[in-house]
Amino acid sequence: MCGIVGYVGNRPSLGVLIGGLRRLEYRGYDSAGVAMIDAGGRLSTHKRAGKLNVLTEELTASPIADGTTGIGHTRWATHGGPTDRNAHPHLGDDGKLAVIHNGIIENFSALKEELVGEGFTFASETDTEVAAVLLGREYRETGDLTLAFRRVVGRLHGAFTLLALHEDQPGVVVGARRNSPLVIGLGEGENFLGSDVAAFVEHTRRAVAIGQDQIVTIRPDAIEVTDFEGNAVETHPFEIDWNPAAADKGGWSSFMAKEISEEPDAVANTMRGRIADGQVSLPELDGVGSVLADADRVLILACGTAAYAGMLGKYALEKWAGVPVDVELSHEFRYREPVIGPRTVVVSISQSGETMDTLMAVKYARERGATTLSICNTQGATIARESDAALYTHAGPEVAVASTKAFVAQVTALYLLALHLASVRSHLDETQLRDALDELGALPDKLRTVLETAEEIQELARGMSDTRSVLFLGRHVGYPIALEGALKLKELAYIHAEGFAAGELKHGPIALIEPGQRVFVVVPSPRDSNSLHPKVVSNIQEIRARGAHIIAIAEQGDVAVLPFADDVIRIPLTAALFEPLLSVVPLQIFAMELAAAKGLDVDQPRNLAKSVTVE
Repeated sequence: MCGIVGYVGNRPSLGVLIGGLRRLEYRGYDSAGVAMIDAGGRLSTHKRAGKLNVLTEELTASPIADGTTGIGHTRWATHGGPTDRNAHPHLGDDGKLAVIHNGIIENFSALKEELVGEGFTFASETDTEVAAVLLGREYRETGDLTLAFRRVVGRLHGAFTLLALHEDQPGVVVGARRNSPLVIGLGEGENFLGSDVAAFVEHTRRAVAIGQDQIVTIRPDAIEVTDFEGNAVETHPFEIDWNPAAADKGGWSSFMAKEISEEPDAVANTMRGRIADGQVSLPELDGVGSVLADADRVLILACGTAAYAGMLGKYALEKWAGVPVDVELSHEFRYREPVIGPRTVVVSISQSGETMDTLMAVKYARERGATTLSICNTQGATIARESDAALYTHAGPEVAVASTKAFVAQVTALYLLALHLASVRSHLDETQLRDALDELGALPDKLRTVLETAEEIQELARGMSDTRSVLFLGRHVGYPIALEGALKLKELAYIHAEGFAAGELKHGPIALIEPGQRVFVVVPSPRDSNSLHPKVVSNIQEIRARGAHIIAIAEQGDVAVLPFADDVIRIPLTAALFEPLLSVVPLQIFAMELAAAKGLDVDQPRNLAKSVTVE
């Protein structure tokens, strides 16, 4: 949630700020604003409720004096509604200091009461303005923005990334973070700050991730990072490995359409360099290799789509590696008394690597002695740095709020992990391992075949634009895909959608079936000796007899479903565990096309943000 950009350098700051905020729009927001120190040394702020275009139209109609120091923000309302006065930046020190903020300051009410008692007044309902007033008060005493930060951050409870500038210190932007992301972009004669690298990747590919409870001061020719006590912190620059053009639509109707088209590459890139000579090579895990070999349990933590990827990882890890696996929602995990120990491996999954629920769950697991491994897609992410080891998916930036290519990349990474553990624990023989890797390696081409059905699915979606409810059924690895298909439809088309394990039908959900009810069924392959195909076909017959309209996702050559399905979407032949990576794609396309047919924004669905960075 929220996008943050900071800049000091030698070029006009407004273009840098607006460009960065534009690339951060995918995070979700309901207001936007900028603050700059102009060429005359005066602080100027502009903020408006609504989309970024509302702000830019105002700036075009009423041009302002630009400068080379600035901060910009897109806000997702928490304290106080999405209004002009609640938008960031907020001011302190009689309007000479501006602050932007991501996160929640939990003790703002007590701090505000203290400041009101000292005679300070407030213009907004936000927790952020409390930080701005505190910083302004401390700046008056210290005359130094970094020192003022050091005095203030220790008093703030909760999660925050704060950026500030002061008109008495042009060429300086100071930031601080606790439980909320902040990254430095390293330029030549200029430096940047951002809530993620998308904020500045157009200008530089070198970055530094800021650690927990750290303060950063950037100037055009220098950066300084300290902890909250003022002790110097060593920084570790890294290269951003995706091209800025990857965050553009490239002629596609939406980012989601583009990202679905990139799924074959996302899978291929996640595998690249990790399979050789019939073996999985994951050098990232060398530091925890002995623990993986001796683990008595794997616990997967995630939220939303990532949790459904985790469910598929459970099937793979138990079948191939022979290790018991549990999958838990991150936000539920630490609020009971989970049984974990030194032989527990906790695998967290987060596209952004900043999901607050998952981050706090990882910290909780580490404190109790578990070994932690993260799967994420964003370099320098907090969860990856807080974990004992990390597997990056290399899917490239995912801009659309509803996840697509990140999901198939996460599943691919989990399968690589499962096959790596199978080898380490000697649970598969050489032939079984090689066969599984061959199936995995064939997936990119098979995904391209599935994408060829997009026009057929688009036509199906257009014919269902007035549908009010859709159900999804699956068994075994088809069950998580049913859940994911339903989630995509909820996220994008705003209609009732539920996913069920097909075996649960007679235990209650069949009561929902009435004439005309649309039901997607993920049909397993009939070729597997242990196939659930006959049982799923029986499920189809049960609901068809009660008037349901059946859309089956079935492999090529499966004729048994034809007498009972109204529509059939075909996927290529593959082994049972790999079917989900193919069957999920038609459901992603369907949700996208149905939303588009209803005239909805598929990239930025209402009420949702790409990265949930507050609990």
